[in-house]
Amino acid sequence: MSVNEPWVEYFFVGVLQMRCSVVTDRETGDTVIIDGGGEPERLINWVDGFNGRGPDWSNGPQSIDEMEHQKIPPRKVVALLNTHAHFDHSGHIPDLLEHYPVQWYLHPDDTYLQTLASSSALRYGLQVPKPAVADIDFVAGEFLEVGALEFEILHTPGHTLGGCCLRLVVKDGPDHLFVGDTLFAGSVGRTDLPDTGGDFTVLARSIQTKLWPLAPDTVVYPGHGPLTTIGHEKATNPFVGDGAGSGVYSRGKYA
Repeated sequence: MSVNEPWVEYFFVGVLQMRCSVVTDRETGDTVIIDGGGEPERLINWVDGFNGRGPDWSNGPQSIDEMEHQKIPPRKVVALLNTHAHFDHSGHIPDLLEHYPVQWYLHPDDTYLQTLASSSALRYGLQVPKPAVADIDFVAGEFLEVGALEFEILHTPGHTLGGCCLRLVVKDGPDHLFVGDTLFAGSVGRTDLPDTGGDFTVLARSIQTKLWPLAPDTVVYPGHGPLTTIGHEKATNPFVGDGAGSGVYSRGKYA
């Protein structure tokens, strides 16, 4: 199953300006929130009624009138998905779950990391709710159908043990890949954070074996910073791209 012209919005939330993505099927209104780690009221107000401060980027309508003009049904949040369990990505999942009675998906190898969300946030002087517990475990390699949307689950450990990239299958254009902190434009995720299971060799292998085989025009949505594509990063990324060599990283390993 693939989607036509997905409506994608993203919001930079919290003090770490993490990218939370909201993906909607225009034909059904089925919606998923990916990495709802911060500013839950902002997300809820916009998704439910285009109220308050909207997204930092959107390829869809900006009002109920525009939505009706484009004949898009009312949005219905059908699932919450997470690429990994660092607190800036998952800390405010409990607030979203309180509002949206849906299931939350996370890879089981990040279950322990998720229990540390509150204590990790305190290191930054921040408070988040009692950590949520995932309802459903991601299974590596599965094609997950949530409403009318389908994602391929690519397990890409290295930044965290359970880090995953979520490939939205698109019928009429390039696929969209939500990578969390696995890959950035011109960089890669840190592997030195405590209690995370980071390992640069593992991360590089994950990217090179799971992501580089994807179509070059696949649009990459990192957890922080600008968008990029698989083709661009494979050709130019100084840490894991074609020019990085094997085992030689002269510029270091971290974002």
